[in-house]
Amino acid sequence: MAISVEEALNLIYTLALPTQTEIVPIENAIHRVLCETITATYSLPSFDNSAMDGYAVRSEDAGKTLLQSCTIFAGDGAEIRMVEDQCIRIMTGAKIPQGCEAIVPIEEVSVNKDQVTFPAVIKPSQHIRLKGEDIQAGMVLLERGVMLHAHHISLLASQGITHVKLYRRPRVALFSSGNELKMHYETLGANQLYNTNTPTFTARTEELGCDVIFTGTAEDTLESIQEHIRRSLNADLIITSGGVSVGDADFTKEAFTSLGFENAFESVDIKPGKPTTFGRIGDTVILNLPGNPLAAALCFELFGQSTILALSGRSDKYLSTITTRIGEAFKMKKGRRSLIPGWFNGENFTPSPKFGPGMVLPLSRANAFMMVDEKVEGFEAGASVKIIPTRWCMSSETQNSLITL
Repeated sequence: MAISVEEALNLIYTLALPTQTEIVPIENAIHRVLCETITATYSLPSFDNSAMDGYAVRSEDAGKTLLQSCTIFAGDGAEIRMVEDQCIRIMTGAKIPQGCEAIVPIEEVSVNKDQVTFPAVIKPSQHIRLKGEDIQAGMVLLERGVMLHAHHISLLASQGITHVKLYRRPRVALFSSGNELKMHYETLGANQLYNTNTPTFTARTEELGCDVIFTGTAEDTLESIQEHIRRSLNADLIITSGGVSVGDADFTKEAFTSLGFENAFESVDIKPGKPTTFGRIGDTVILNLPGNPLAAALCFELFGQSTILALSGRSDKYLSTITTRIGEAFKMKKGRRSLIPGWFNGENFTPSPKFGPGMVLPLSRANAFMMVDEKVEGFEAGASVKIIPTRWCMSSETQNSLITL
């Protein structure tokens, strides 16, 4: 019996556990997932310093003409104290001298040799960056489960952190099978087609930060498929397509079952993609997607991406949606949850003009899809819809409904 999309995703989140960890230099940590909580060791700034090139003064020096006593440069280590009726030239980033109450920018003063005339109004603390105003020692900077981006690397570097503990990139194993299918680098025979699913899965899993293992093409024999499965069991995830529907004339399902496959679900109430199957052998989770290219690609975006986010250790492992408006009227058949590809232009979503489970072209011209409730027969132009992007990851730390009603 087919289970709901929600039940299928919950089983995926239950079985797809985060990978093991490794320690990596921060220069190599971009787009990796943190496996520790990072706490600040140092306050930032670590001392009061000047935000401008200018002059260090006291508030009561407003409107006065003062003698410049010296100049402080960024990095100077000497402790300097303000002297009455004198000012100090100071550079951006330099330590604030004792007794200084404000910095007046160079462009706001009048200079005649060593004599500096100040404006009539000087605000206390102006242009002074106070110790710890950005980061306080002891505060939490990054939580476990965060995917690191460039500005996170800036944060780590500000604390002198050289290495971080990360979840290992998920290893995904792929192999192809079926005498009627050939890889794109092989010669087609009569009544044969190129295998588009395996290259698609390879590209998308790499885009999602995985290490991909391609074990080759299995022959249409039980023994050959079993051997490819055995060679893939050192991976965290095996992805295959086709061969497990009722009536399929191959050995894929038998081969997995013979090697101890524990089935979590073998049918999902969705169109296209009903024969999607998920389970595990030992610690390796297995996702078998439909054989038809568009169905396989759309179900990968829903179930494959969710599996990879969970394996990656991300705290925001749940797929999320963008709420927008449909660009034009759209009619469809009700009766089953449906995946509809289309294009989101930042203002509205336009469904693909023509698509079918066996097509390749529509998803190449789409950047998102919507999952429509089984009761819906169509939308008027401007109706509110939820879409899931296919060219970037939209995820959340909380699990929300993905359905357009």
